Amino acid sequence: MAGRLAALTHGETDEVALMATLACELHHADDRFDWTGFYRVTAPEMLKIGPYQGGHGCLSIAFSRGVCGTAARERRTQLVADVDAFPGHIACSSATRSEIVVPVFGAGGRLIGVLDIDSNQPDAFTSIDAAGLEALMAQVFGTL
Repeated sequence: MAGRLAALTHGETDEVALMATLACELHHADDRFDWTGFYRVTAPEMLKIGPYQGGHGCLSIAFSRGVCGTAARERRTQLVADVDAFPGHIACSSATRSEIVVPVFGAGGRLIGVLDIDSNQPDAFTSIDAAGLEALMAQVFGTL
């Protein structure tokens, strides 16, 4: 998949265009993915919905709330095997059972947003998924 995404995104520097392409490709690449998308940093301590695939997402999420906010605030990937056990989880969809959220950094460590992937299966994501998604985000966004 990394090779295909590299070919699709080669030379593109627009963050939203890159997010749209990645959300589409990732969402359709894995049956575990029920909702796949980005939340963008649009103001201090605030995420707004970006390109996504799946049902409606939350429009905005403060860094102080939920799995996405935690990933942004702590600047580290969140692997949540059971969203009901995560303190402060925001239920954008009642179907979500597990979640992985990866911070997205541009050049110089600038936080661009987070990649959020929800699954309707419990315990759907592993540390291998996290490492792969982190590497992919660095490959695509790391020089912007």
